[in-house]
Order: sequence, then structure tokens, then C-alpha cells
Amino acid sequence: MTESREPSRRSVLAGLGSVPLAVGAAPAAGRGPRPADGPEGPAPTLLRGAELLLTMDPEVGEGPLGILRHADLLLRHGRIAAVGRRLPARPGDRVLDAGGRIVLPGFVDIHNHLWQSSIRGGCGSRDLYGWLASCNGPTLARIDAPDMYRFVRLAALDALQAGVTTVVDWVHPVPYDTSAQYIRALDASGLRFVYAMMQTDGGAGLVTRVKKELLDPLPLASAQVATHAGMATVSGLRRCGELARDLGVMLNSHVLEHHSDRGDDPVRALRLAGAFGPGLLMNHAIHLTDDEIAMAAEHDVRVAHCPLSNMRLASGVIRLPALHERGVKVGLGHDGGTNDTSDMFGVMKAAVGLQRALHRDAGVHPTIPAVLRMATLGGAECVGMADRIGSLTPGKRADVVVLDPSTLNFAPRFDWVGQIVLNGQPTNVSHVFVDGRMLKSRGELVGVDTDSVIREAERAAARVRNTT
Repeated sequence: MTESREPSRRSVLAGLGSVPLAVGAAPAAGRGPRPADGPEGPAPTLLRGAELLLTMDPEVGEGPLGILRHADLLLRHGRIAAVGRRLPARPGDRVLDAGGRIVLPGFVDIHNHLWQSSIRGGCGSRDLYGWLASCNGPTLARIDAPDMYRFVRLAALDALQAGVTTVVDWVHPVPYDTSAQYIRALDASGLRFVYAMMQTDGGAGLVTRVKKELLDPLPLASAQVATHAGMATVSGLRRCGELARDLGVMLNSHVLEHHSDRGDDPVRALRLAGAFGPGLLMNHAIHLTDDEIAMAAEHDVRVAHCPLSNMRLASGVIRLPALHERGVKVGLGHDGGTNDTSDMFGVMKAAVGLQRALHRDAGVHPTIPAVLRMATLGGAECVGMADRIGSLTPGKRADVVVLDPSTLNFAPRFDWVGQIVLNGQPTNVSHVFVDGRMLKSRGELVGVDTDSVIREAERAAARVRNTT
């Protein structure tokens, strides 16, 4: 395979005081310094001798998860360079012993609101609309641009340390300077991210400006147009769809999260607006009818499932088996402040458990392998990025997670694939690579003063609470 070196990663937001990403690894005892990630790009890395490699590519490994045992993974120039056994290392390569570890693609979170770290655990007795009125709206109105940076940085780093390497962030209407700080925090974290920006009428110019000036220059950033769907706003919805097509991005809409949303008839509105197709990501989609599921399948509409948020807000249980039977693409999301954590292991377990409890059938979709795929390649498919991420396929970008199963919550070994979903926790994530760059090593974020990040978020929260 012929490879070309990717341009070095740099922030175009430096003038706004962007925080440089610290890179590199501590030298091993008795040896010279290990090759480190630097401004010129990530260090070539060989993960040697992984006990279990879940490639998510049946053409690379065995079964639907593409499993390889006692295998190596080579990362070079930000890409998956090779997968196999006894891969040779070049002089200067960073070689990491992955013996006894599990290696898989980074998790893809296709629906979040990272700023809502500011209201974690808040309004815990409210349903969706009670929570929106009591926690979401009032808090957002009080957050200025600098504090937005602090809340988003906290949440982005939490997602990263938990093994999320790509996040789709649905952003409420905010001014340009607040978007700049929001994007600065995402960029500084090292995550691959999609900034789905919503604007009220007349905001098309701002969305376009944010994309062209703030997102397009960043190698790990991309855009979507965020919206809400309903019959009362079909003309505005049509303009959002046209804007998304003009920019060459997806439209991202909340759809039928609450049973009362049926009165807005959002699926009909999206169809009338000409937005019902593969360029549409529907978040939640809990209360779809049989006909709407069939239409979603026919038009290749994608769905983001957020089980922990849906449970927290008493919103209902998505019809995953019916969506799966029809072939609708579904990925997993955290949904910001009402997920309360960035734990994709918990999201996977909830996605499985909700359907088993509802149907009283241990074999109902999603199975354990199916939910692992939803959390990785399935999410990438939903947001049109499966050609770049979601599996450890040679040529794709090197977004990789290493799990340590030798912990009190995970051991002893019985069925590691099942244990990832049923026993896994963020503490099992020992290493995280995004675009080949090592951002978590030996259980710690690389070059991040987490105590400082937390202190800054606490101070920001105190200011927001004290704002009248």
C-alpha cells in the first residue's frame, strides 16, 4: 500500500489562545526516550501481540467483528498501515507491548451536547420537556464564550479518556465567538469531531462562516447543519436542508424523542422539506410508526440511539429490532447532560438490556456483537465516515482504543467480547489514539492537567449558577 504523509496538525485558532496538545510518552526504564508525537505528525507505532484484536472488518479477521488473536497493529502517518502477526518494526518506530490487551476501533458517539457537562445530574426528577425548561435553557443562556470553552473541554476530555475518538456534537444556537471557543476546546482535546450547528432564521450566513473559517482548516473537524423538525416550521426546515446540501454536509435533527412530538409530525415535515434521505441523521426516533420505519429504510435515513438519556428522561424505548429488520443504519450517542457520563460501555449495555427487558428475549437485536458494531463502524456509517473510521482496516485513519482486562471489574477471562459490553468501564481504557496520535497512555491522558481542567469547570459552573 502506498502512503502519503498527512499535513501536520495545527490549530487555526491560535490567535484565540488555543491550548497546544501535549504529546509523547515517558521513556521505558533502562532505555532511551521513545519516539514521540510531535508537530510534524504522530510517531509510527506498532502495537505488538494484542491478545484480541477486534477489527470490525470481516475481510481482515474472523466473523462479523473481524477478530484476530495474538496479532499486531501498525499505525503510520495517521493511518492503519497493517494488521497481522509478527509485523516488522522500522528503526525509530514506537513499539508498545499489547500482550494481554484488547485492541479495537475507537468509539463513535453520534449524538452529544458537550456543553451540557455544566448541568450533569441536574433536574433529575424531570422528563424531557421539564428538563429542557428547568436546566437546559436557563443554563445555556448564562454561559459566556470563555466558560463555554471550559465546559466543552471538560466533556471532550472525559469522552476521550473513555475511548470515544469521534463525537458528533449537536450545538444549540450560539454566537460566532462562542462557536470559536467551543471549537477551540474540541480541537485542543484531540478528538475527531463533527460540529452540528443550529441557527434560527437568518443564520445561514453564520453557519457557513463557522464552517469555512473555523472548521474547514482543522484536519479532524467537519460540519453538519442541526435543526428541529415539525410541520409548523417546514419552510425553515427546507432552508436548513438546502443549506446542508449547498455545504455538502448532513442535516441533523431531533425526531420523535417524546411521545408528544407526534403532534408536530416531524417525519412528514422532513419529507415535505425534501430532507428525507441518506443525508439525514435522526436523533432518538423513539416513536416511529411501522410506516415511518419503512420509509426511513427506503430512503436510507440514519438514526442515533441514546438509551441512557432516553431512560433518564422517561422518553421511551426505541424500536431497534424493527429498525434492524428493515436495515436502517443505527449508531449510539450519549446525548450530553442527560447521559451524565461519557461511558460508551454503559450505553452499549443499556442498548442491549432495554430490548431484552422489553421483549423478554435474550436473543433480540442488538446482540453483543451487534452493539459493538453500532458503537464503532455502525456509528461511522451513520455519519458518512465509514470510509475513514470505524474499523481497523488498512488505509483508514488510525483511531484506536486499547483495553486492559486485568482489572477487578473485568477479570477473570470468560468471554472477552461479552465482557467488553457487560463488564467494561472507562477505567479499562489504557491507551487511545486519534489519527495515529497517542492521547491516552497507561491509563492517563497525555499532557493534560486534569486537576486544572476540573477546577476551571467548577469555577465556570459557580459563575453560571450565580448569574441572575
